[in-house]
Amino acid sequence: MSRTVTAGIDDSPESRAAAEWAAREAELRGLPLKIVYVQEPTPRMAARTPLFDLDSYRRRAERMAEEAASGIRARHPDLDVSTTQLTGTVADVLCEAAGDAELLVLGSRGLGRLGGFLVGSVSLAVVARAERPVVLVRAGEETGDAQRTEPAGRPPGTGAVVLGLDVDEPAEPLLEFAFDAAARHGAPLRAVHVWPEPPTSFYRFYGDAELYDDLQRGQATLLTEVLRPWRQKYPDVEVIEASRCGSAAQVLVDQSHDACLVAVGRRIRTRSFGFHLGHVLHSVLHHIAAPVAVVPHG
Repeated sequence: MSRTVTAGIDDSPESRAAAEWAAREAELRGLPLKIVYVQEPTPRMAARTPLFDLDSYRRRAERMAEEAASGIRARHPDLDVSTTQLTGTVADVLCEAAGDAELLVLGSRGLGRLGGFLVGSVSLAVVARAERPVVLVRAGEETGDAQRTEPAGRPPGTGAVVLGLDVDEPAEPLLEFAFDAAARHGAPLRAVHVWPEPPTSFYRFYGDAELYDDLQRGQATLLTEVLRPWRQKYPDVEVIEASRCGSAAQVLVDQSHDACLVAVGRRIRTRSFGFHLGHVLHSVLHHIAAPVAVVPHG
């Protein structure tokens, strides 16, 4: 079965921005775009109230999906766009839809630059459970007629594709996704690796400067070695190596201020309860303005 780029929509501006980003990404990948709207099962109490109109509820859902698709078809006439309406718990249905997709794109509510993001429970649940890459896109990106002119398919933003990488356990699916994205978008790849400050630095012992320099050189070498085979596989991608000491969450946020896309990994868990998202991933999702791709790996 041919994969798609799938966008989950609702009536929010965030989901409209996500659908537009997904359309440009589908064009880059030469894939069809599927727009998915999920209807929650009718609540019992709502069904009993005389003010609740089930037919109107369904028609509104149909109209929303078709209006989103019509706008995208007008802006992307060569793109194959389809819509589907599904019923069930939103997070469950979107996770299932992600299984048939090359990637799933969702909206993420923004609180402004100082407040960061307000990532909804649905988005967090999908990110934590989906077995395919999930991209979260905030509102505020130009869409529709207000969209600025940019290379076809490239997300707003002129910076690099930023990759958050653990050199001790480099995940091949994440590296593949990030290098492929940089190649498709014609953007440089900034590979960010963060290592902790030496424990003796707090006390400022004699020789700390030499120890720090040795660690810095060693960590930079590790990053270079991890990236070497991927540079060879993607020779046209410009790679910027950023090996830094400090808080992984803070460094990654700082290195992503001008990114067009940020790619981070999520280890697949076998337990069936809870979100299982580490604090670094939480920080990325809540404080980075660029679209964020979360790539699951074993």
